Amino acid sequence: MKQLKCAVVGLGMGRHHVKAFHEHPDSTVVALVDLDEKRLKDIGDQHQIPNRYQSVDELFANEQLDIVSIATPNSLHKPVALQAFQHGAHVFCEKPVALNAREAEEMIAASQNADRRLMINFSFRFTPTSWALKRQVDSGAIGDVYAGRTRWLRRDGMPGFGGWFGKKSLAGGGPLIDLGVHRLDLALWLMGYPKPKYVLATTANTLGKQKADAAGKEFDVEDFASAQITFEKGVSLQVEASWMGHIKEETMETSLLGTRGGLSQNNIDGSYDFRSFLYTESQGSKLDIEIKGGTQGPPSGMYHFVDCISAGRPHTATAEEGLLVMKILDAIYLSAASGQPVSLA
Repeated sequence: MKQLKCAVVGLGMGRHHVKAFHEHPDSTVVALVDLDEKRLKDIGDQHQIPNRYQSVDELFANEQLDIVSIATPNSLHKPVALQAFQHGAHVFCEKPVALNAREAEEMIAASQNADRRLMINFSFRFTPTSWALKRQVDSGAIGDVYAGRTRWLRRDGMPGFGGWFGKKSLAGGGPLIDLGVHRLDLALWLMGYPKPKYVLATTANTLGKQKADAAGKEFDVEDFASAQITFEKGVSLQVEASWMGHIKEETMETSLLGTRGGLSQNNIDGSYDFRSFLYTESQGSKLDIEIKGGTQGPPSGMYHFVDCISAGRPHTATAEEGLLVMKILDAIYLSAASGQPVSLA
């Protein structure tokens, strides 16, 4: 198998993409794209990548690529992906897949027409404890899931305050589409991606607006979102996300209740390290079992994507899963704006 030639577009989050694609023996990053000349130079020099561009038009005019990795503001995901498909490249796209479900559907249609792959970077799947939890769920350890909760709450952690994250036209929303999307996908993945029926939600932007007004910055997205999602067979999932709130520390949690047991994954003391547990019963005794992650499972979504292309097998974190997440996010925003439940059936 020849090495797959990759380009990374957007070097904020994309700097991590560069490193991950370089870790796979079947891929190499041959080109970078970013508007920031210093960032382009620094990352290009660090990884010894000679081909550097400040526009995707320049990139596609000069490179023949196998993979384009998109880590731009959300509003650019669709246009960059469509260009990549037109030039015969597979696409690895940062979450969320797009600004809304309609754009995601256009991206999926373009990938199918070009017979190219589209994978979404739902990175919280690609941790050892997440893979270990998934194996437990798939083995039937907790039985049938009937309820869950998933959330990511920060005390004060808006990314790039005053930048594109606070502008709906560029981001599509606030912490729900930035942070909540990760925990939502993780819960849905563990649950087997059940079919949603309706959503009831609320959002707030009190603290974010106060901070933005005081600093003279634009901020027209939520700083907090909460939703109740109901699926077929009455299964429910609570979702919460915030960039700022009066809490002790940053909190990430995903928990599920099943007919035979339950599970939880929580971050430790506000960090990005996690502990996972299985709660069940055996012979009348309650068992709390810590689930340790092993070496099974790819180290990153990028590594997995290259692996699957090289081996010709299906990848996880599919565009269709990204579309379903996007439909749920759209419904949450619509429900919050209307104050009414929104049907997804």
